[in-house]
Amino acid sequence: MTSVDLFTPGKIGTLEVPNRMIMSPMTRSRMLTNGVPSDMAIEYYSQRASAGLILTEGTAPSAGGIGYARTPAIETAEQVAGWKKITDAVSAKHGHMFVQLMHVGRIGSPLNRFTDQPLVAPSAVKPAGQIWTDAKGLQDFGTPHALSTAEIGVIVEEYAQATRNAFKAGFKGVELHAASGYLPMQFLSSNTNLRTDQYGGNVNNRIRFVMEVLDAMIAAAGSPAKVGIKIAPGMPFNDINDADPVETYTTLVKALAGKGLAYLHVLQTALPGTFELLRPHYSGTFAAAGGFTKDSGTAALQSGLADFIVYGKLFIANPDLPHRFARNVPLAAPDPTTFYTPGPKGYIDQPAAS
Repeated sequence: MTSVDLFTPGKIGTLEVPNRMIMSPMTRSRMLTNGVPSDMAIEYYSQRASAGLILTEGTAPSAGGIGYARTPAIETAEQVAGWKKITDAVSAKHGHMFVQLMHVGRIGSPLNRFTDQPLVAPSAVKPAGQIWTDAKGLQDFGTPHALSTAEIGVIVEEYAQATRNAFKAGFKGVELHAASGYLPMQFLSSNTNLRTDQYGGNVNNRIRFVMEVLDAMIAAAGSPAKVGIKIAPGMPFNDINDADPVETYTTLVKALAGKGLAYLHVLQTALPGTFELLRPHYSGTFAAAGGFTKDSGTAALQSGLADFIVYGKLFIANPDLPHRFARNVPLAAPDPTTFYTPGPKGYIDQPAAS
């Protein structure tokens, strides 16, 4: 047991942060249709600047990485300038931000995109399910284009350029989103990666894309201490299924362990005991996510199971969550009906506690 609690200052890479609470990356669907951050987003993020670290919603490294309605990118000068307004507002309140880079891969609809590029994946496997579009409501997923080896190299470079753009936009670091059934997880998972080349088949080949993207992001950032990664072993979201998630993710985490990353962000999902499974293989900064309360977060820190606790929905309804936890102020309940709707309701209208 340690004496660390949620209010103990900590370090993420070389960044000094005031507490052990990380705001989870959460899609909120309030950006402009060309992937540019909206003015509302300036208020949304700056309201939550008391988090030890804010992770942005999933942000596409390029237009080809967008799949959902009203989600952002960080490719064009206009998009970078929009994010700079946000990081400036958060920095003015002494907050810290990493941008989460999210390429949807096969998960999306052409109706939500501003590019003629096809949706892509490691293999041409159509996902089950539907996706919301503002133009025509729910639409079935389509069959993605299977990436060639050369096309994979192009996407790796897009992640590198997005990392360079992130620092132009004032972010303190970047996170690779390798969870939730998006492109990196599609490479990791046996039901979406049917390749027979160096990116498919055995587990060492299936982790190759993730490792190449991370290496490119590290080179662009100039230091591994400015790069984190999010994983979610066993997560079935977006029709993902891996035949042996224990083997896949222990192999991946062992490969990550020596890189000196800012942190490993792990979401507890359908695989029981995920933290207990992976923590022994990773001695670096470990951020745990998945329905934590104040008490359970404190217990995870004090047991050494985690170094930081990631909070999601609680930050939606309680923009001043660290203040409320510190003073035992009652928490407001999030309203799921407003999570992805346009407009300020449920986004910037939650008051801070007095």
